[in-house]
Amino acid sequence: MVDLSEVVDTRPAPDRGIEQRVRHAGLRPTRQRIALAELLFAKGDRHISAEQLHEEALGAGVAVSLATVYNALHQFTDAGLLRIVAVEGVRTYFDTNTSDHHHFYIEEENRVVDISGGPVSVINLPEPPEGMEIANVDIIVRLRRKRGA
Repeated sequence: MVDLSEVVDTRPAPDRGIEQRVRHAGLRPTRQRIALAELLFAKGDRHISAEQLHEEALGAGVAVSLATVYNALHQFTDAGLLRIVAVEGVRTYFDTNTSDHHHFYIEEENRVVDISGGPVSVINLPEPPEGMEIANVDIIVRLRRKRGA
């Protein structure tokens, strides 16, 4: 029989700031949510796909399915912790910077980067249909290398 008083948990303690952030957003801080949130937010503002986060989680020893990663990312988004950046309707990235800002999408690299340098203006924005209002305007500027460069 094993004496459990001698068993030492070698896993790192969860970041209490991350746990509070998840709890404050109205989510229950489960072990998997905290592990994924630590991976997401420990590296500062960034754009990541569910597949990329899944690979990071597995590499960090977090046993989690891709479906669980998708569910957690959408729960974090619904709670206001993340923002979705959809490219072509097929590729979805999750942005840890939830402030109003726009993006470049680098086609050859399947990579999203923030547009810096202030606001981007949109001229002649159409009037919304009756009973609707514009909630947000997301701009994604697609980039590719110049031919011959």
